[in-house]
Amino acid sequence: MTRGDGDGRHEEDPLRGGLTTGEVARRLGVAPTTVRSWDRRYGIGPDAHTGGRHRRWTAGDVARLERMCALTATGLPPAEAARVALGDTPPDPAPSARVPLPQPPPPPRGRSRAGSGMRLGDVRQESRGIARAALRLDAAALDELLLAAIADHGLVTAWTEVIMPTLQATGRKWETSGEKYVEVEHFLSWHVSGALRRSAPPVVADGPGITTVLACVPGENHTLPLEVLAAALAERGLPVRMFGAALPVESVVAAVRRTGPAAVGLWAQSRTTASRPLAQHVAAMEWGVRGARRKPVVLTLGPGWAGQTLAGLPHPPGLAEALAVVESVVSGR
Repeated sequence: MTRGDGDGRHEEDPLRGGLTTGEVARRLGVAPTTVRSWDRRYGIGPDAHTGGRHRRWTAGDVARLERMCALTATGLPPAEAARVALGDTPPDPAPSARVPLPQPPPPPRGRSRAGSGMRLGDVRQESRGIARAALRLDAAALDELLLAAIADHGLVTAWTEVIMPTLQATGRKWETSGEKYVEVEHFLSWHVSGALRRSAPPVVADGPGITTVLACVPGENHTLPLEVLAAALAERGLPVRMFGAALPVESVVAAVRRTGPAAVGLWAQSRTTASRPLAQHVAAMEWGVRGARRKPVVLTLGPGWAGQTLAGLPHPPGLAEALAVVESVVSGR
């Protein structure tokens, strides 16, 4: 039986061999339409067709496309990159860069690279495609790959095993290359934020004493971990109020007083922003009628709280653990 590649998620057909266009696109971190366009415009397609519109890509076909992706990631125009990948001509460096660039050493066994020296470690295949799309600043492919990862694996697994490792690898990339790839990290973070919002269901209506308040502590601007927690809570039908980056102290207090939440998550990326007095003050706040006063459970979230043990305040190490704490708190109300 021959299977098409329209949705890009078919499994390899052992009777036919090779990969579908959609499977190849996911490996490369491009949209399937991009792969087809390269075939049509530059002739960098599969060596053999199965008839009609069906394409099957062999290992050699994929290797040529990987070569083209690596070249376009360096800024080479697609037409010239295709000629080089097809073996027609060596790449023509810019006049100001005639000296050949040193090739990076081969990755250690068991490691995965994104095609431009980005060490990804032992992660899912989708991370490689997402990293390549981010390096090329390919917005359409990046959105498609992020949304597919969330749809295929669920929000928690997609974040933990696909998206977060890619973000970490991107951060290491610019840190070790003289901050040359800052734009890639910002680009990837922006699209991850958009994918989280598009994938999450609408926030459910608040209920008395079951809402979760999420905010970054003053001076903290890293919001993505809180955004994924907010999306995961919404996915589970739990009401959440997200206040984002660098919320001033008086605003944190006001938000807690006005919402009467069951839980408050305070994110701190670094120890310089983590504030023990703020966390303790929020944890001591009370509301409700006399005789039935309530306090929020304050979650100290993020690496900034490491080593700052606060009695009675949970410090979940990851997304799944934070979700478990909030669900336990809400179910006990």
